[in-house]
Amino acid sequence: MASVYTNDLRLEEIGTGEQSGSWGTTTNRNLDLIAEAFSFGTEAITTNQSTHTTSIADGQTSQGRSMYLKYTGALNSNCTVTLGPNTVSKLWIIENATTDSGSSGPYSLVISQGSGANVTIANGQTSAVISNGNNTTASVTNAFTGLSVPSLFIAGSAPAGIGDVLALSIALG
Repeated sequence: MASVYTNDLRLEEIGTGEQSGSWGTTTNRNLDLIAEAFSFGTEAITTNQSTHTTSIADGQTSQGRSMYLKYTGALNSNCTVTLGPNTVSKLWIIENATTDSGSSGPYSLVISQGSGANVTIANGQTSAVISNGNNTTASVTNAFTGLSVPSLFIAGSAPAGIGDVLALSIALG
């Protein structure tokens, strides 16, 4: 039977009774790929490209599987990065570490997965985004939109007074 890769991490799913005598190899590769999903990856965008595709390869190592993904490369315009396949529902922490190729940048990355919503990440910024994996209508949203932090403690202690709270509020923006 042909290999099946229908899950969000693009791991090979072994059917009942398949791969007799070799299932351990596939299982170990899948465990390595699961570990890769919690890793740091770097992907270079070709100089001056306005579009780029990052895909999670079926059953093979790929930077796109990483939870934290840092984009590098020199841009001369904003670049739309499409996350694929468009059926993957996943949390990504994406850093825009691109540089200006000499034009009038710096430039943003527009993170997309399909015809749905996109997230723009300014140069030098990092955002947590969620891809919903809804095929051609897939969208990407900011994971922290509407985040509520009722109490914030720094270095294990609460701010000493209202002045400290105001200073912390201004620093956090």
